[in-house]
Amino acid sequence: MGATEIRDNRPAGLLEAHVDGEVAGRVEYFVLAGDTPALVAVHTVVEPGHEGKGIAGSLVREFYATAARENVPVVPLCPYAAKWAQKHPDEAPTAPAELVREAEAQLKEHPGL
Repeated sequence: MGATEIRDNRPAGLLEAHVDGEVAGRVEYFVLAGDTPALVAVHTVVEPGHEGKGIAGSLVREFYATAARENVPVVPLCPYAAKWAQKHPDEAPTAPAELVREAEAQLKEHPGL
């Protein structure tokens, strides 16, 4: 396996891991609209043939690092991202409950996010 390169495709709402020129995994996300912006992880996917190589963890780690650089919280609605955050509290600050509720409401209103 070649080196993993992670790219943020913000317009598409995708944080993508590329290995040997192909997309090996992604975090699907949206930017929470409202008074307090946040990055909301909705789904983490690793493509067949790339499982078990640490790609999902690398993606979620970079997702939190991106949010930290932008000084915004992460709302991990994705079950994988939520579990990762629980295991890495030093890298994954807990989002305020009100932001979690806002993110859940936006996703319910706009399921295509």
